[in-house]
Amino acid sequence: MSIHVALHHVTRYDYDRPINLGPQIIRLRPAPHSRTRILSYSMRIKPETHFINWQQDPQSNYQARLVFPEKTTCFHIEVDLVAEMAVHNPFDFFLEPRAEHFPISYEEWQSEELAPFRKKMEPTPLFAEYLAAVPRDKVRTIDFLVDLNRNLQQHIGYLIRMEPGVQTPEESLEKRSGSCRDSAWLLVQLLRHLGFAARFVSGYLIQLAPDVKSLDGPSGPEKDFTDLHAWCEMPGAGWIGLDPTSGLLAGEGHIPIACTPEPGSAAPVSGALDECEVEFGHEMSVTRIWEAPRVTKPYTDEQWREIEALGHLVDGELRTMDVRLTQGGEPTFVSVDDPDGAEWNTDAMGPTKKLLSAELYHRMRSKYAQKGLVHFGQGKWYPGEQLPRWSLNCFWRRDGQPIWLNSDLIADERVGGIANEEIAGRFLRGVAERLDLDSRYVFPGYEDVFYYLWRERRLPVNVDPFDSRVDDPLERERLMKVFTQGLDKTIGHVLPITRNTATGRWQTGPWFLRSERCYLVPGDSAMGYRLPLDSQPWATQGDYPWIHQPDPFDRFAELPAHADIRRQFMPGSLRDAAAREGASQSSARAARARLAGRHDGSEITGHPGELNPDALSTSTSPSFKQSAGWITRTAMCAEARNGVLYIFMPPTVCLEDYLELVAAIEATAEAMHQP
Repeated sequence: MSIHVALHHVTRYDYDRPINLGPQIIRLRPAPHSRTRILSYSMRIKPETHFINWQQDPQSNYQARLVFPEKTTCFHIEVDLVAEMAVHNPFDFFLEPRAEHFPISYEEWQSEELAPFRKKMEPTPLFAEYLAAVPRDKVRTIDFLVDLNRNLQQHIGYLIRMEPGVQTPEESLEKRSGSCRDSAWLLVQLLRHLGFAARFVSGYLIQLAPDVKSLDGPSGPEKDFTDLHAWCEMPGAGWIGLDPTSGLLAGEGHIPIACTPEPGSAAPVSGALDECEVEFGHEMSVTRIWEAPRVTKPYTDEQWREIEALGHLVDGELRTMDVRLTQGGEPTFVSVDDPDGAEWNTDAMGPTKKLLSAELYHRMRSKYAQKGLVHFGQGKWYPGEQLPRWSLNCFWRRDGQPIWLNSDLIADERVGGIANEEIAGRFLRGVAERLDLDSRYVFPGYEDVFYYLWRERRLPVNVDPFDSRVDDPLERERLMKVFTQGLDKTIGHVLPITRNTATGRWQTGPWFLRSERCYLVPGDSAMGYRLPLDSQPWATQGDYPWIHQPDPFDRFAELPAHADIRRQFMPGSLRDAAAREGASQSSARAARARLAGRHDGSEITGHPGELNPDALSTSTSPSFKQSAGWITRTAMCAEARNGVLYIFMPPTVCLEDYLELVAAIEATAEAMHQP
């Protein structure tokens, strides 16, 4: 993909009287070795009465020799060219094995051919001091040159200097500033004193404004720009450009015009003339004349307008025909810093993928839903992968009401925290109290000690559990993690919780498991995915508290305002007032929950706020072979991982219940000052 640009360059010399111009040498035509393709070139001269001869100097630079037979009051040079700006890799070159490491040496025949480009000036005090500070360790030649170029760019400040000529290296080091040609000549001399051949380059620099701004560095110019520029080139892998003004290697925007051993022979215009007063004028511009469609700009503005107009037309016809469409997208992102890493090509996870995803997620959340709910859950599970992918979700209400008010109470995985299992337990007990539940039913969860002891007994006798050498890398990492943290470590805490469809209130109760402790299913997923649900007491199909999704085509009442949900978790009279104010909303929610939670085909008796006297207590232990339909089987979990507190949400029948749980969690986080 490329962009064709037209460069326009005008140089004007206007004299106060008619004068004689001697032969003039013009060096404003791109050199033959330019890596940027020049599609067309023209040069117009005024006065029109002149003779022109195109030549090539000893370095193969193009130069026009002009002869003017008559006196003139002006000398104008107008250059137009079209360049194909196609991105190329400035490091795409080959080095001979003997030149791969600094210091390098040239063969005898090369030294003779490169003699003009190795001519060194006598070192001056500041130049000698700067040269002595350059490390002479054996390193890769490319790394050495990149560091030398970058350090010089940081040491010499750039300024626009209109005076003719080039500063000496000593002047540039003394002032610690200079124009592009001053920095280029200083770098040429440094390279020559370090044993390299180097030449001075004068040329055009074209910089195009980027389609999108950079995420991790300078974004470049705000608009397209061109100017005369200077840098240096080195032989050995072709002539490779180093630009000390930017600290970078020369790219597609560097178009060499004159490349010479000395700056004086690279001047754009040189020649003799009569003594006179002169008025100098100079203008340059670059214009895009053709652009290939590309990822960052696939269509022109006009094409976008046409696409939008067509889209609105199609939308109108679909509405007329009462057709509804949904669309899903799955963009794929690759790290700019590690595009070849396994996590960006083959592996499901890696050291940076989730952190970078979270960074993008939070940037999008700040744009679309600052008061939305942060939800990290399970994503796709691809064949052949032991674990499912993560899914980073953000939910917000269409009515504009917030779901989560205080963004400071949302933990950031990128920075970690101080949460631990003790804080996780206190947090769940706080949530239970705000939901009028008995906090003594909060209990800890542990790794299955018997499973891991069994796994340890099955290991070869000559290996250590901390370095088990098991073939499966995930299982090897899992064993090391469990034995490192200790088999008796609390992983997190569990709060059994569900909405009682008969009363409309939250309920909790104990879990009756065969073990005295709650042992999680072996694995390394989050705690909420490893609860021993299969070990809960048995219930018949008719008694089991199935959760049925409400009919999405039903007409639902408007969701309660966030302020009404939040007020019920305030202390004292405010909470009582909120309960009275939201009674009608609670009744509607309870009725909807009862309807969705019905599982035996019959109506559920009882009224909101009244306990069914025939119902068994949720703390009643089931007898042998008794159908235990009253057990609270869903749960909320709290687990601290890497200092970050995670809450695993239970399934709920309706959205109002979920929003109420989220509000209770935020109220607890606010009271504990715990994100």
